[in-house]
Amino acid sequence: MVKWISRLIIAIVSAITLLASGRSYAEEAKTKQDGGEIILRQMIGQMVLVGFVGNKPDDEGYKIVLDQAAQGRITGVLYLGRNIRTHKAVKELTERLQSASLAPLLVAVDQEGGRIERLTKAVGFRESPSAASVAQNMEPDAAEVEYGKMAAGLASWGFNLNLGPVVDLNTNPENPIIGRLGRSYSSDEQMVSAYARAFVEGHRRNGMLTALKHFPGHGSSAGDTHKGIVDVTQSWSDLELSPYRELIASGDAQMIMSSHVINRNIPGAEGTPASMSPATLVGLLRKKLRFKGVIISDDLQMGAIINTRSFEDTVRQAVLAGNDVLVFANDKHPDPTIPDRISDLLLKEARANPTILARIKESYGRITRLKNSLYPSSSSAKAE
Repeated sequence: MVKWISRLIIAIVSAITLLASGRSYAEEAKTKQDGGEIILRQMIGQMVLVGFVGNKPDDEGYKIVLDQAAQGRITGVLYLGRNIRTHKAVKELTERLQSASLAPLLVAVDQEGGRIERLTKAVGFRESPSAASVAQNMEPDAAEVEYGKMAAGLASWGFNLNLGPVVDLNTNPENPIIGRLGRSYSSDEQMVSAYARAFVEGHRRNGMLTALKHFPGHGSSAGDTHKGIVDVTQSWSDLELSPYRELIASGDAQMIMSSHVINRNIPGAEGTPASMSPATLVGLLRKKLRFKGVIISDDLQMGAIINTRSFEDTVRQAVLAGNDVLVFANDKHPDPTIPDRISDLLLKEARANPTILARIKESYGRITRLKNSLYPSSSSAKAE
């Protein structure tokens, strides 16, 4: 980790020094402005996590994301099934990315167990049962052992972030994206908390980060936010916050993923998706539930978002709402220019809006602290 911090500092100092050579007073002022822009772009980059196309070092999509990592334009990558061939191949891709990156990357995957697995036995990975099956057939202690095996396997492939566990309550067993897929542990909030804690602890013991999802609760929905707008106002209950309260209080909430559901039960949220709602993420999650960790968005290319707002509005609103990490999975419509588009947009917004600038700095601090927890040797590199 220290080498990455050193690389980042050297890159910034070198750029500023080059800009400063032969400077006049006006040129020196311009140099300071340019240096500030470089630093701000690095901070913005720590908020961007993207998927990519390719599963070999020579694939064009991989070359692009490798260059983005080297420039500090991304905080991490998300692996989908298309990126995974063999243990050796994935390990090579992740090691090259980490080696090239200015700062340690979050290397993320969705590996919940059951039907939600990017790594399967077809590529040589040990599969795990679904959340529903785990809760039906194991005690929490046994579940922690099971999830420890999952986490150890993921770590050996080069991953350091598993986007789970699901802490949605199974209040609607016919829910097309949660209940029907066996992704929820139970309709009982205490059971969900117990098994989610087993998931988190099994991963933590193996050096893996986790993200509770889908805040403030997706289990009661009758629709799928991958496809379009989903409103849970009539079906949601305050009990769906219980696992978040429990796991935040016990220190088992490293990251929390914001969902795209609309929930008018939250004061001030009105008809805005949770991921775009300051009332939900700041008012409820930060202030009421006292969550101090990293908020990561669900994929911002899902139908509930791209069908209702522009790219620019999505990025601006997601940042103002309180998301620290913006996820663009680049699944159905890959766009490798997203990190640069976000950097340009937020740089412009930060210059015009002090609130945006403050949000970028806050997110950078949280993300840096999270990565320091993953790589303790970097503890001296604290964000201001």
